[in-house]
Amino acid sequence: MSIPHISISDYTYELPDERIAAYPAPRRDASKLLIYNKGSISDSIFRNLPGYLPEGALMVFNNTKVVPARLLFRRDTGAMIEIFCLEPAAPEDYSLCFAATSTCVWKTIVGNKKKWKGEPIHLYLPENHDEYLDNLDLEATLEDASEGNVQVRFTWKGGDPFSKVMEMCGRVPIPPYLHRDSESIDSERYQTLYASYRGSVAAPTAGLHFTEEVLSGLKRKGLDCENVCLHVGAGTFLPVKSEAIEGHTMHSEPFSISTDVLGKILQNKGNKPVIAVGTTSVRTLESLYWLGAECARKGPESWEPAPVGQWVPYTSDLGEISVKDALEALLAYTESKGMDRITCRTRIIIVPSYRFRIVDWLITNFHQPKSTLLLLIAALIGEDWRKVYDYALGHDFRFLSYGDSSLLIPR
Repeated sequence: MSIPHISISDYTYELPDERIAAYPAPRRDASKLLIYNKGSISDSIFRNLPGYLPEGALMVFNNTKVVPARLLFRRDTGAMIEIFCLEPAAPEDYSLCFAATSTCVWKTIVGNKKKWKGEPIHLYLPENHDEYLDNLDLEATLEDASEGNVQVRFTWKGGDPFSKVMEMCGRVPIPPYLHRDSESIDSERYQTLYASYRGSVAAPTAGLHFTEEVLSGLKRKGLDCENVCLHVGAGTFLPVKSEAIEGHTMHSEPFSISTDVLGKILQNKGNKPVIAVGTTSVRTLESLYWLGAECARKGPESWEPAPVGQWVPYTSDLGEISVKDALEALLAYTESKGMDRITCRTRIIIVPSYRFRIVDWLITNFHQPKSTLLLLIAALIGEDWRKVYDYALGHDFRFLSYGDSSLLIPR
């Protein structure tokens, strides 16, 4: 077994700027829906989605919540410094960090970093700012300037949790390819209706199309709708810069899944399709298999969760283990530990030659050329990805985060 040699130039297409949706559709479920069904392609409107799905299927959503992670500060010299919070460093636990009431440390990306010596800087206050911001006195100090691990300590007054501080001071981190600043509409629309757990710096955009009416329609149809949680990192926006995919380094992201959902996947697998809503749900569910395979190999009594490596599916023989054995091993492990969920990290990359273990169907938007997400689509439906994207381009579909949707049913 070996890392697949894939030229990223084979996975590109012409995407005119005018086809990138800079803003969401007026209504979430009014977006277009492309249906790829084992080679045939048609289109509809997203609100009609329940009609294309079978009763008894298991649909899995990612219920992470986007945080307003961009904070703007100003040095005494007048230089503006933007701090993009990626994930907690101290405390490392998301819930504990958001609950902190006076100080916390975050791993960050710092804009205009060359002009910041690391001294305490204060939140930029616009002319008509809220009195709350004066009393907050939010301050940032550079704790660690190491390349690839820039950490910033935030301190503030008033005793409010950092979750509220972010809500009051931060901006929604919309994708850079929208070529605009975040606006008030993004606070609502760059968030799924079912978002529950703070931590993402990018939305799981396949879920942006769902309305209460569509969700109710799924339940009336008899689908089982469940959640996993993967906090989406800024790495999701990184293009593949290497000529071959083996030169690309995937970002690491934390995920969790309850034992109840784990049990439902085990019960459902092989009976009705497991439908992932979005590529983040795919990466979570497929990572779950590789965790379970290692657990089954070592034995639940002597195994401890370790991050899923980028190339594990291609370089290990763990894939010989059945889905049933992998998931049963995870359930045995959680039961022995008295745990109600599995929590871990993943760097898995899904590219052509990958064999899906858990996910059967996928609901997803249309992705950037030369991206790992496009490679994931190609892994699921093969060379027909070109037919799908040619159809979308030829039928006025809108692309990327705020664009239209697709339902992909492999051959």
